[in-house]
Amino acid sequence: MIMFKTSLRTIGVMTSGGDAPGMNPAIRAVVRTALANGIRVIGIEDGYEGMLNGRFREMGARDVGGILQRGGTILRTARSMEFKTPEGQRKAIRQLSSAGIDAVVIIGGDGSLTGGMKLQEQGVPVIGIPGSIDNDIYGTDMCVGVDTALNTIVDAIDKLRDTASSHNRAFFVETMGRNCGYLAVQAGIICGAEMAIIPEYETPFKEVAEAVEDAYKRGKSHCIIVVAEGAKLNANELAAKLQEMNVGFDTRVTVLGHVQRGGKPTAFDRFLATRFGVKAIEFLLSGQTGVMTALTGRDITPIPLATVVNNRRTLSEEYIKMARILAR
Repeated sequence: MIMFKTSLRTIGVMTSGGDAPGMNPAIRAVVRTALANGIRVIGIEDGYEGMLNGRFREMGARDVGGILQRGGTILRTARSMEFKTPEGQRKAIRQLSSAGIDAVVIIGGDGSLTGGMKLQEQGVPVIGIPGSIDNDIYGTDMCVGVDTALNTIVDAIDKLRDTASSHNRAFFVETMGRNCGYLAVQAGIICGAEMAIIPEYETPFKEVAEAVEDAYKRGKSHCIIVVAEGAKLNANELAAKLQEMNVGFDTRVTVLGHVQRGGKPTAFDRFLATRFGVKAIEFLLSGQTGVMTALTGRDITPIPLATVVNNRRTLSEEYIKMARILAR
């Protein structure tokens, strides 16, 4: 955590990396809280790519009106390979300086926050807001977008169970999450899946086959297996192998894909994003920089960006144990 003089006149706000439901409420909170404190706000469009190319626009209170319920991000987002280079970072800093931007609020995932730390190290005051449906960011109990994505998954699995029961089928449902199994485990618990297959733990194929066959022998009319996209066992391969083994159920695969990123943010995500946005400006006004807003219990606390990007979030053993017990 770094302290700096609070002579803020203009701040930039941007969204970066993968979009997450709730980014718009976070933008709204940043803009209106800054304006209420006499600070000018510049929206940086298209993430770091837009920062490099000077895609800046001034934002007033009305520019963020009517966006609370909108998914995605009105500032848009993009990934930038150029920004990862020292030359790209120097170019971005020159653009910020030319626009008179004194500090930047960055809403995004671990890659976006890593970029923010690079700016911070070169003298640009930065506050990060964790926005990622994967909930894989260290230091915060919850990221913006997780609750909405999880509700989307639950709704999809509930509907799949209806058709699975009607046709005596086993469904393999692939969720997002990259190398983090949070969404898959949570969905498995909430939806009563027979198993959740995640990157953090290697699941032998034999164990999957036994779980599906056991469900059939117990007279179940369906079987649901949730598979995180980063798991070693691929949903399509699992379904094909089990179909050949004739374990009782016909097998089907549903890859939920990017539908998990879209949709109206839930009440929880709207409120969390708003709290993060307000706190981001409060941290800057108090002279704090180089930190991320984090949900710690019920409080929003500042966590150093260096701590965030240099550590990996681990999945709770309690959740994994719970998923296994309740699937029996």
